[in-house]
Amino acid sequence: MFPLYLDLNTKFSFSPELDTILVQLWPSLFHLKYIVCNMRQLKKNKFVSLFRSSPLNDFLVPFRKAQNQWVARYIIIVFALIVRCAVGIGSYSGENAPPMYGDFEAQRHWMEITTHIPIGQWYYFDLQYWGLDYPPLTAFHSWLLGKIGNLIDSSWFALNVSRGLETPDLKSYMRITALFSELFLYIPAVLLFTRWMGRDYNNASTIDQTIIAAAILYQPALIIIDHGHFQYNSVMLGFSLLALVNLLYDNLCVAAILFTLAISFKQMALYYAPIFFFYLLRISLRSPKTHSLRILRLVSVACSVIATLALEFLPLVLFGGFGQIKQCLVRLFPFERGLFEDKVANFWCATNVLIKYKNIFTTSQLKLISLAFTLIGIAPSCGLIFFKPRKELLPWCLASCSMAFYLFSFQVHEKSILLPWMPITLLLNEVDSDVISMVCWFFNVALFSMWPLLKRDNLVIQYAVLGILSNWLMGNLSWIRKALRAIKLPVHYRNLATPVLPHNLFWRVIIVGSYIAGFLLQFVDFFTEPPKSLPHLWIIGNVELSFCSFALFWLWCTYRMFTLTTNDKKLKTQ
Repeated sequence: MFPLYLDLNTKFSFSPELDTILVQLWPSLFHLKYIVCNMRQLKKNKFVSLFRSSPLNDFLVPFRKAQNQWVARYIIIVFALIVRCAVGIGSYSGENAPPMYGDFEAQRHWMEITTHIPIGQWYYFDLQYWGLDYPPLTAFHSWLLGKIGNLIDSSWFALNVSRGLETPDLKSYMRITALFSELFLYIPAVLLFTRWMGRDYNNASTIDQTIIAAAILYQPALIIIDHGHFQYNSVMLGFSLLALVNLLYDNLCVAAILFTLAISFKQMALYYAPIFFFYLLRISLRSPKTHSLRILRLVSVACSVIATLALEFLPLVLFGGFGQIKQCLVRLFPFERGLFEDKVANFWCATNVLIKYKNIFTTSQLKLISLAFTLIGIAPSCGLIFFKPRKELLPWCLASCSMAFYLFSFQVHEKSILLPWMPITLLLNEVDSDVISMVCWFFNVALFSMWPLLKRDNLVIQYAVLGILSNWLMGNLSWIRKALRAIKLPVHYRNLATPVLPHNLFWRVIIVGSYIAGFLLQFVDFFTEPPKSLPHLWIIGNVELSFCSFALFWLWCTYRMFTLTTNDKKLKTQ
């Protein structure tokens, strides 16, 4: 018998004598031996990052063989913070714009209210200015930051005399609070999600997980809204993503608590609620493997949600009575404001050019119509996640569901695109180049849809730089070098793993057409004024183009979501 040598980390190997005999007598068998024996290693390394030839990879490739690749994660976090700080140097919503100023003043004013006004009056005070209209966790978050700020400079949040304050120190403090809110919630959630995807789904190496995390963290939409325009969306998105991560690890009660916290910070997290509800209901009620009833698990999840809400509303009830809860809900859902306020790229605003809904329907009727459209839009994703509760489907279902909310629900703002944006960023973990191309298209359209808002906030430079930076990092600008090389210019060019456009001709035409139309519209908007008879012409053009792109992407996402269920090799049940 010939001895057998075993290397657990690489492959099986026979003695040199046996290998020589196999080569001489049975070369095909010798070849088969290596195919079979290396199968484990091939399976282990089956993931091939679509960003392997991107500038992101070039930046982090020195860490591929490092013993401690956490250094690479620290580096991308540091650079992510630097980018956010650079954006924060610029303007913000409502700067030097009395009497209402903007979202920056709204956040500052809530800190003023919560630190000086009794809890029982929080949702009644100063409603004509910037009264509280977010859930209790936002109020407690404002209270905490206001208390800390008062220790530094009490004039920042002085009651009734600090309105419209815009000192450099106050601005720096507010920017730092947004930075730390994202650092402690959203960024860790992104790293945890990419880690799960790399370990349990696509067998990606640690450095490939880091590269994908960097691609997510450098997307401009959240950066420019939270650190430019100024809000705390990263808190709500961070809680939502942490809830998703705990679903992936089967920590159902923890996931329920975290998602309840997300809703308790911003009610817009309800965009995700149907998917979380149906997934938790199905997993809690029946085991995907044994189909056995697990009533106790369902009860524990329900009790976790109820207990979390009770603890959040308890201070309001103790100091303001049960009427405080009613007032809070009235402030959270201001239906009387109408179907939409600002120009937003959803169905109602886009079609309002032709159909004047306010002249045809009452507010009550519009609420019902909007509800019906929204329920129809979310039905496919809700049904799919309930009947096929697979973990890998969760980002897809969240993307489809939240996109339907954005397109059809009542009182949508342009910043609400961040809700579908978050689960769509998670699709960067996919290994299909067509998916990556479509996702990158969505990112660009999402940023373009916020152009009127960002232009009003004097964030034009930040808008342009972040858009170019994100596309360059992921390799989406490689076509420039390819074009220059095609006309015989001496430029270095290499093919990237990720094509800029999908393979399907239809989507190629749609994406290229939307890019050309968007560029022309933005060029005209920046350099010319609209006709006096049509002062909102450029904004309406932005809305129509963005809505058509969003609607098509939603249809593609929903279709793709269902096609994934037919590929059992790619999807794994729990």
